[in-house]
Amino acid sequence: MHADRTNRTILLILALVLVAAGGLGGAASFGVFGSGFQRRSLTDNVVADYVGRNGSWLWPVVAVVALVLVLLCLRWLLVILFSTDRTGDLVVSAEGPGRTILLSDAVTRAVTEEIESYSGVSSAGARVIGDPDDFELVVTATVENSADLSAVRQRIETEALAHARAALDDPGLPIQLDLTVTTARSARVS
Repeated sequence: MHADRTNRTILLILALVLVAAGGLGGAASFGVFGSGFQRRSLTDNVVADYVGRNGSWLWPVVAVVALVLVLLCLRWLLVILFSTDRTGDLVVSAEGPGRTILLSDAVTRAVTEEIESYSGVSSAGARVIGDPDDFELVVTATVENSADLSAVRQRIETEALAHARAALDDPGLPIQLDLTVTTARSARVS
């Protein structure tokens, strides 16, 4: 379960329910549901009358529904707090009698340090996302506005990303490269 997708879905459902309630209230005020409903006072306590007549079975049902909602909210919070799309250890070579395992942090650290050493790059970051069998490398770099952006991009693609693909023994490794331009100058001496 992806937390962002879940948040959007729940908020969309809540918005649709609220829009529908507002629409029904507006329709009732125009007499769509009959003139008796239109003349009814907003402060009529229809709910209290209903609860008073059906309280013997209504309160246990309300308690069960509330418990289910609490459990769903708790699950939602746990997914938001502890979910990650990052992958664990990467199996580089499964051929032969043994296999080579590479820590994803080692790959991301190496890519980040190499890109940060390039002239014109202020900062960089990388992460490996997806399943250990089907992963993707996401690289971000902040480039100084005085640097030649196309040259920096070309160098990142032909050197750092090529080195990552070679280290992971996957020439077709999907890589997402995001470049941001900043006006701040790097404090490093290149």
